[in-house]
Amino acid sequence: MTRLLSLGAVSALALAAAPASAQDVTITNAKLVIGDGSAPIEGGTVVVKGGAVVYAGPAAGAPAGGAAVDAQGAWVTPGLFATVTTLGLADVAAVSQSNDTAPERTPFSAALDASKAINPTSQHILVHKAAGITRAATTMAPAGSIFAGQGAIIDLDGDASPIVQARAFQMVVLGEGGADRAGGSRVAAHVLLRAALREAQALVGKTAIPETTEIAKGDAVYLSRFDAEALVPVVTGRQKLYVAADRMADIRAVLALKQEFPRLDLVLVGATEGWLVAKDIAAVGVPVIANGLTDLPETFEQLGATQSNIGRMQRAGVKVAINAAADQNARRLAQQAGNLVALTRLPGAAGLTWDQAFAAISSVPAEISGMGGKAGVLKAGALGDVVIWDGDPLELGTVPTRVFIGGVQQDLANHQTRLRDRYIDLDESDRPKAYDW
Repeated sequence: MTRLLSLGAVSALALAAAPASAQDVTITNAKLVIGDGSAPIEGGTVVVKGGAVVYAGPAAGAPAGGAAVDAQGAWVTPGLFATVTTLGLADVAAVSQSNDTAPERTPFSAALDASKAINPTSQHILVHKAAGITRAATTMAPAGSIFAGQGAIIDLDGDASPIVQARAFQMVVLGEGGADRAGGSRVAAHVLLRAALREAQALVGKTAIPETTEIAKGDAVYLSRFDAEALVPVVTGRQKLYVAADRMADIRAVLALKQEFPRLDLVLVGATEGWLVAKDIAAVGVPVIANGLTDLPETFEQLGATQSNIGRMQRAGVKVAINAAADQNARRLAQQAGNLVALTRLPGAAGLTWDQAFAAISSVPAEISGMGGKAGVLKAGALGDVVIWDGDPLELGTVPTRVFIGGVQQDLANHQTRLRDRYIDLDESDRPKAYDW
């Protein structure tokens, strides 16, 4: 513990003295996790130059680097990749003026662009960065439509430009939530989605978007021209389509969309009953951002819930990431991954190996989000997102001691740490009455 406290003190001094620019750094003597599902490397080395990884592997093959950091045997990993989240879109959820997650009164849906409202100094971003999350896919929640708009890929370094990729994916909600927004029935939600995609398909190749399209006039599809235009990249495969669906029947209906719209770049979100149709998902090649620990049905569409969901889909050949939205707090991603490792020790349960579980919160969500090889891994050419931990990253209670994003060492202070520091050394009589609660 003394070593870790000293390491943290050195980090704080370095941050106070150095400008926020990419650092050339060589981290040695690490229990190195590449993040791609391979086993950790004892005594490994990571070299970051100009904001990118130039080497990660055994010490013997490491090139000369910049400032040396001796990890003293600590775990060193790529930054975690959180998807799907609302990070940066709300400061206080209960205060509407600070909450941009659900535009309830807008006439638009698919055209909404989450990147326009990201607040890089949000305390939520700072808190999650302190948990080792360095990149995230963030999106709004659907309001008056099944379409939640276009999500963005962001970094969590707190600078003025957090957007890595704007309009990275379109978010659609089916199931019970979509049914409610489409008129009270799953039937209506599926028809609305297919009709909207057809309307967008009719616009492909047009240089000027009319006020209303021919399909809208003839079939009364309720999409503004801006929403229809926003779906053109979806039907042409240039923008990913994230579809939230939990029930087996809904998942099958989503997979069937590929027959009518073969260029769709589909991603399933949630997929609580995905294990029941895992072979079908694998056959179509659709990746899944799955709920990690759902084991009791909160709704009728989750009657087949099991914590073995991810393990069973993974065994069937499905590319699976852990869904950050399944937990109210995305910084618990590592805890979810750790529980999936624990499942491998239960008779009859299907979990993940440690290496698979870590990949499910690092390289796999990065690949699904379109950042394969650039985020969630420590390989040459990847972004310099590196985290040093005070223990096994998937064990409850483990925290980062240093976080680098794009080669820049981060200040891990936030509102929560300041409250901790404010009260931790106070005499019992000086503490608020609720402190011990």
